[in-house]
Amino acid sequence: MADSGPRAVFLMLLGGFRLMAGEERIVLSSGSERLLAYLALSRNTVTRSVMAAALWPGAPERRAQASLRSALTRLDGAGRRLLRVDSNGLGLCPEVGVDLDEARSLARRLLDPLEPPQDGDVCAGSIEVLSDGLLPGWYDEWVLAASDEWHQLRLHALEALSGWFLQAGRFAEAVAAAGVAVHAEPLRESACAALMDAHLAEGNQAEALRHFQAFERNLRDELGITPTPRLRERVAGLLAERPPVMRAPSRPGHARMTGR
Repeated sequence: MADSGPRAVFLMLLGGFRLMAGEERIVLSSGSERLLAYLALSRNTVTRSVMAAALWPGAPERRAQASLRSALTRLDGAGRRLLRVDSNGLGLCPEVGVDLDEARSLARRLLDPLEPPQDGDVCAGSIEVLSDGLLPGWYDEWVLAASDEWHQLRLHALEALSGWFLQAGRFAEAVAAAGVAVHAEPLRESACAALMDAHLAEGNQAEALRHFQAFERNLRDELGITPTPRLRERVAGLLAERPPVMRAPSRPGHARMTGR
């Protein structure tokens, strides 16, 4: 992945909330964490009333405003320097690095139909960047909406990354990238297709067929539907070539004993 340069303070939202100042992790209260996460996701100046209502949706307005003031008070030191405060409201300083911003940029480069990815984007590190969900375990509405958007973007990017690895003949990494997408969304047909393509490109027909059969079974059990013909075509030849199942011959006298 392209290097964007060092950051004095870096906010990490993928895989969980972490605020880093260099190599040091800054510990914040839960209210301060949610405040910074909200601003990082909005990336715009937000009025205090809008922020208080979003962060404490079930509280009366006065109590929500008091909770916001308390969270701001606890956000001292390096955390406080992350904020841009003006008459219009609060925002995150543009100098603050946010891992989600960089991950989104990577995903969009991998998916760009007009330009190939940058040098260094097609690497094992990119699989790691795209492996984590956004703020797992956070169930605020504003988090869930952003999490769903990121989930879809990273799945498309992982599938595209697997394709780029295939073009470069890097089969193990192609399998790894597609495998992360399948693990994140087991019933996603395009992810299964990417994984099957990677195995077939490497010559591992048994692996491709095994993943198809597992996907077909899970799809039937969970949703009562079958894979599309486009996916089935990938292994149609393998299914047609399977030898018939050989049954063991009956023991002498077995038919008479069972009444046949």
